[in-house]
Amino acid sequence: MILEALHYTATLPVTPAEFRPFIRSSVNLWSRARRCADAWAPHEENCKTFIRETIADMKQRRTVVVLGSGLLRDVPIEDLAKGFDTVVLVDLVHLASVRLRMLAGRYRNVRLISRNLSDLDKALAGDVPEPLAFLRQVPYLDLVVSANILSQIGVGARRQLEEMRHPEPDAIVAKLVSAHLDGISALPCRQILLTDTAYRIVDRQGEVLETTDLLAGLTPPQAVRAWCWPVAPYGELGREYQAVHDVIAR
Repeated sequence: MILEALHYTATLPVTPAEFRPFIRSSVNLWSRARRCADAWAPHEENCKTFIRETIADMKQRRTVVVLGSGLLRDVPIEDLAKGFDTVVLVDLVHLASVRLRMLAGRYRNVRLISRNLSDLDKALAGDVPEPLAFLRQVPYLDLVVSANILSQIGVGARRQLEEMRHPEPDAIVAKLVSAHLDGISALPCRQILLTDTAYRIVDRQGEVLETTDLLAGLTPPQAVRAWCWPVAPYGELGREYQAVHDVIAR
């Protein structure tokens, strides 16, 4: 708990005020990632390998934007920083450990942007959400990576909608997920979508105790690659069961 407290304290002053309420959840994710490092390693390597393979045959590498850069555990930041003129990392919060890593690595071409990628406020106002419209203003954009953020947009929005007792949370969440998928596919540059699509709770006998769709009932794009990610391995949530997520890459 001491490390978590220090991390929170160090991140607070470098985070814009409107995003500070999200620091705690980011620190909690950092803590879980450390506890589950062995179980998460194959997933993280799969993500980084897919990104590396995509950029290997790109002729132009001017600007790359990573949506949901998070802890950078699933993003090959060294390859991106060396291969592109400019790297833009977008997320609600950039923890102090991430900022320190950028300084230590002397990644002078990396920019950190705090931004809410859900566009929930616009959806609640009855407008068409356009969470990725800001990308139209990014010059020389050659690649956009949606890095395991899509399901989190839905989960976070649903939590807020339930807290405010919104009468139609399913419809709103579906609208946000669709807006992200549409925004990615409409980009005039190369795109990578890494996302978990569903999860299941499994006991030690292999029996599925619970399943949950993470894309609000929408059909995910055709996957180029797919794998399973034990987000909560045995012992994290309980001794006798684990939470396994289905992940696609395209």
